[in-house]
Amino acid sequence: MFPTEVREVLHRLEAAGYEAYAVGGCVRDLLLGKTPDDYDMTTSARPEQVMALFDGFCIPTGLQHGTVTVRQGGKSFEVTTFRTEGPYEDGRHPSAVYFSQRLEEDLKRRDFTVNAMAMDVEGRLTDLFDGQSDLRRGIIRCVGEPKKRFEEDALRILRALRFAAALGFSVEEATGNAIRESRMGLQKIAAERIRVEMTKLLCGKNAGEILLAWPEVLGVFLPEILPCVGFDQCNRYHCYDVWEHTVRAVDAAPCDPILRWTMLLHDLAKPIVFTKDEQGNGHFYGHAQPGTEIARDILHRLRFDRRSAERIEQLVLWHDRQIPPTEKSVARALRIMGEEALRQLFAVKRADNLAQTPEVRQRQQEITELEKIMESLLAKEQCFSLRQLAVNGRDLMPLGLQGAAIGQMLQNLLDAVVDGTLDNDREVLLLWAEKRIAENKKA
Repeated sequence: MFPTEVREVLHRLEAAGYEAYAVGGCVRDLLLGKTPDDYDMTTSARPEQVMALFDGFCIPTGLQHGTVTVRQGGKSFEVTTFRTEGPYEDGRHPSAVYFSQRLEEDLKRRDFTVNAMAMDVEGRLTDLFDGQSDLRRGIIRCVGEPKKRFEEDALRILRALRFAAALGFSVEEATGNAIRESRMGLQKIAAERIRVEMTKLLCGKNAGEILLAWPEVLGVFLPEILPCVGFDQCNRYHCYDVWEHTVRAVDAAPCDPILRWTMLLHDLAKPIVFTKDEQGNGHFYGHAQPGTEIARDILHRLRFDRRSAERIEQLVLWHDRQIPPTEKSVARALRIMGEEALRQLFAVKRADNLAQTPEVRQRQQEITELEKIMESLLAKEQCFSLRQLAVNGRDLMPLGLQGAAIGQMLQNLLDAVVDGTLDNDREVLLLWAEKRIAENKKA
């Protein structure tokens, strides 16, 4: 059941007289028939004993918490001593960690029953809290008293929803009640940790159901979503309120963090710009621009890396922009966005359409036509970026251009090539640039 490297680590610990088990998420995944991404182990051996046993093949990554990283067969495994914990005085970290000789003490401090199982090298399962039954029933349930678990570490609130989304499980009633009661504790959690857990939630197969069921919890760190909940769009193209449309768009998008975050954020400005015409039809004119500003604030607050944030902002800004199905229009979009971002934009538009009325969902063929035009343009190896342009800044310097003037001329040349005004030929481009410079001087 275990990979050879895991068996070797467990065997060596047991041969030295210590108890040793694979524990947590890897056991859960194995019982679900999945291949774990990594394997954590727990043992009665103290950190210094683990280091002595694997001398030269381990790293003291967290000695104060009893954790040593063991290298085996070119892979790394975290091996942690059985432990208990002191009070969680800051709502996030235990005030002290105490080593134990009992597996039970280690398991009962864990968050959820499905993560509180251990398995020895022979595949014998230790399941003190009925986690295997919860796996069969498809529920997320706290170990022990739920409210206490969440008061100890509020990040567990978001982890519960993340596991439910990723595994396709529901949240057990008492655990769910405690989540709602304890949700304000999420204000204590670092933005980076929120971002990581929320990204995993959004990419879960059950993301839509969780988003619909728990907006008041997510609204603790994303208050911008709350005005969308129940907001009637009063428009024949929209059969859902703004929040349900958003959730369905998330579900319809490919399971990619950039695309899922884009769909979560794309319509947050709708309640702000909402208007009704004389017939009572709702409109959201220009919502993409303020929506981009809202998205920017959220992405900055959650400490997104610059590249991801800029791409999500770009997709939110463009999500409802019309691109006529012509070579010239698609070429301009390629020029502005680049191939990767334009492909993502088409995926965004598909997801947005699928979260509206059947009439709008049938517009997928329009996006297919745009994709075909893009593929045709790419196959022709047409010029869409400065690096493809037949001239560069050094070519323009002999014409008397310097600094920013060079960059501006290159942009002008590229626009002319993309629009089909000029061929991407070095001599043609230089002659055009020389004429423009002469005209500017006369002017």
